[in-house]
Amino acid sequence: MNPRWIFPLQPLFLSASRSSFLVACHLCVTAITVLAPTGRAATTPDTPQHRSISVTTRDGVQLATDVYLPDGLGPFPVILARTPYNKESGASLGRDGRRRGFAVVVQDTRGRFASSGENLPFHLDGPDGADTVAWIRLQPWFNGRIGTWGGSAGAITQFQLAGVGNQPIDSQFLVVGAPNLHEVVYTGGVFRKSLVEDWIRITRFETNALPIWVSHPLYDDYWKARDASKAYPHIRAAGVHIGGWWDIFAQSTIDGFVGYQTQGAARAKGRQKLIMGPWTHGVLAEKAGQLAFPGAKNPPGDTEDAWRWFEHTLKDLANGADQDPAVRYYVLGDAENPNGPGNQWRTSDSWPPPGSQSTPFFFHADKSLSTTRPASNEPQNLTYTYHPTNPVPTLGGIQLTLPAGPMDQRPIEERHDVLVFRSPALDDPIEVTGRVRARLWIASDAPDTDFFVRLCDVYPDGRSFNLCEGMLRTRFRDGVDREHFLEPGKPTPLDIDLWSTSIVFNRGHRIRVHVTSSSSPGFDPNPNTGAPFRSGPETRAANNRVFTDARHPSHIILPVFPQPKSAAHP
Repeated sequence: MNPRWIFPLQPLFLSASRSSFLVACHLCVTAITVLAPTGRAATTPDTPQHRSISVTTRDGVQLATDVYLPDGLGPFPVILARTPYNKESGASLGRDGRRRGFAVVVQDTRGRFASSGENLPFHLDGPDGADTVAWIRLQPWFNGRIGTWGGSAGAITQFQLAGVGNQPIDSQFLVVGAPNLHEVVYTGGVFRKSLVEDWIRITRFETNALPIWVSHPLYDDYWKARDASKAYPHIRAAGVHIGGWWDIFAQSTIDGFVGYQTQGAARAKGRQKLIMGPWTHGVLAEKAGQLAFPGAKNPPGDTEDAWRWFEHTLKDLANGADQDPAVRYYVLGDAENPNGPGNQWRTSDSWPPPGSQSTPFFFHADKSLSTTRPASNEPQNLTYTYHPTNPVPTLGGIQLTLPAGPMDQRPIEERHDVLVFRSPALDDPIEVTGRVRARLWIASDAPDTDFFVRLCDVYPDGRSFNLCEGMLRTRFRDGVDREHFLEPGKPTPLDIDLWSTSIVFNRGHRIRVHVTSSSSPGFDPNPNTGAPFRSGPETRAANNRVFTDARHPSHIILPVFPQPKSAAHP
């Protein structure tokens, strides 16, 4: 297996001498200085095999496009890659495609590099992609079959194209992307400050790009127009979806797979593949955060080979791609114990794998964590004060420009504004595979505040590594398309989505859960005032409570397998 690397802020399509066409995304800030989406990028002279042209959109914008054609008369199947990171980096992709009998079309998205139009992130990517497909369909070298490819932003452009609906896309290869942009920018209604601000700044979008996104904190018509998940029933593409447990788009990758697989049109439904590995935004990396997981770089099989996928779906080559398991996922374990359970790749016919039991682990007043429900009917709660001017630092997790992945959480676990619930040391391993959720009963003296919940694996030496996390701005507890402010002091239930994971908590380890109200600079601190988002500098402290009694049993819900995985479904 020969991994290929793509930097999400400067994609590189590596040489065709490597058979695997896997995308791996990694942030390379030092290389970003070359990103200047103004003027026209240098191009190689046109040849019969490589042509630089412009595609005109319905509103007259010129999209700079490179076309790479194989030798011969054709026609050929086409691979389309639309990128905000400079089409010039697609030269190797074009050469690889030519040699394999594919026509390759690589295009600068609107406003980027040699393309005209407003330089705004994912602005009209769906319609622009549809116009490009319509243009491809008129070309004499097109044989009627088309696939799309890309990682990170290049996967998002694919989702945006598919989201237009009824597009004649036959195949997609989607690496670390997201179908719903609002969920990326405002996860749980909480603005992802470092991810959004750093990415917009480093990639040099126009200065009004950030104000536009800041002005739309609710899931409104702006975001609905950029939500490909609404179009699942119209999507007809077979697809490969690749993500990592600590990727910024981890749950979005899974949701895209499940949406295509279960809701897609006839040619999409049942024709999807999912790979979830122990990675951050850089897939096929050996190390995530502070841990290195055995076999992380080498998922079994060839599902991650994009050329193999396209040769099957666009050329009908009987290469076994259709026989690959629908889901291949990495089960985490004690990364430093080669003899312990977990730390291996597994397969399933669906996600989540069948057989788990949704098991509540309750929070208790003594800060213990157990499957025993609280017994007291008398109100019991734990309190802390959250100060927006002194937020809890972000430490690992689903980050892009900050250190990401599993990081030892002990530096923040002693803070007064972090509640830490601990299980006893485990006598037997516990496997958790699937989506993790929390049900909190809370109260606050503020009209609006945030709650973060984080699941951790505590090693016998005391190190506490974050696995997954979720957050919720309380004004959005009834939906991200509406606001409902808290009644001061009133016990209020919150449902918080921690996304998905797969891990075996080993014997001697502990399960630990954090509850807090901030994580900065990864997420924008809530000022607790109830004012419109970023409408002013005012802040106030919030005195927050988490209830732990029988009438208000706060808990985390883990998808637990009742018997060892090897016996349940090998």
